[in-house]
Amino acid sequence: MRYTQAKEQCAELLRLILAQLGRHDAAFNPVTYAVWFEHLAGMNARLSQMLEQILQSKPRLSDEDVCNLFDTCVADVDPQAMHQIGGQLREVMSELLQVSARTGEDAGEFGGQLEQLAAGLQCNIDQSIAASVNQALQGTSRMRVSAQQLASQVQASQAEVERLQNELTRVRDESLRDALTHVLNRRGFDIQLTEMLAHAPLPDRVHGLIMFDLDHFKNVNDTRGHVMGDRVLQAVGEVLMSCVPSNSAVTVARYGGEEFAMLIPDSSPQQCKQLAEQVRTRVKGLKIRDRRTQEIVLTVTLSAGVAVSLHGEDATALTTRADAALYQSKNSGRDRVSVA
Repeated sequence: MRYTQAKEQCAELLRLILAQLGRHDAAFNPVTYAVWFEHLAGMNARLSQMLEQILQSKPRLSDEDVCNLFDTCVADVDPQAMHQIGGQLREVMSELLQVSARTGEDAGEFGGQLEQLAAGLQCNIDQSIAASVNQALQGTSRMRVSAQQLASQVQASQAEVERLQNELTRVRDESLRDALTHVLNRRGFDIQLTEMLAHAPLPDRVHGLIMFDLDHFKNVNDTRGHVMGDRVLQAVGEVLMSCVPSNSAVTVARYGGEEFAMLIPDSSPQQCKQLAEQVRTRVKGLKIRDRRTQEIVLTVTLSAGVAVSLHGEDATALTTRADAALYQSKNSGRDRVSVA
């Protein structure tokens, strides 16, 4: 993970970053926040060097300056990390909005008191004191206007941060999806598997993993072409998704090539095997048709391997056992389910 700072350190960095944001012209968004976070945390020497060079000739950074710094020195951060720091920035914006609103209210209340005092002093002889009060009243009025402007700016920036966060969420989701089959890709599978194993299963339950592999898929590509191969993969992905129980936490992924996987949290060995058999049966019943003639041109089968989590087992060990069960199915004649 790129950002490993403790909560207390992050809180201190938030205060420092907030002070910097107000001194520059760049928008208050996750990109700007990431640049200042890495600089002030002392975790990106190249960024700090470039930033300090720019500040020597340009005291106020623009959006373009920040974007260039981000693209050059920070851009390898993944959307998930950006989503995390975007959330932190939203919290800061919310706190700042509340503080500026309270400041405006306090200034208004104090201004009202000064107006009463000034009115009272107008009846007295000491005009020098009245003049001083009027001057303080004008300063308070300016402070109230500034606080209101700050609140408006923060509110607008907060809306922009929320928009960017939604966009980051969308980009992250897309980056974890296989473009062809629309199930999770390998990276999404790895993240989901790690998250599943990070939580112990419910009592008398286990976490399950099913690995699937299409039988003789190379022959499909060799004899029917890659376009037909892609259609087969899409159809298999749809079958897998159709087998996911409604309102369940079961996840489907394309592991790579013609391999697919299912993650089944808080299940039982029997349920995992039944789900694997259901997928195998439905895929065997697939009939790939010629789109012009509707003639059935192809049927396919797949093999499966099932493994359920053991106490203390990590992702690599569970995947290895499921993969071994899959190849047991392959070596036993294909179109079958084996259990590790």
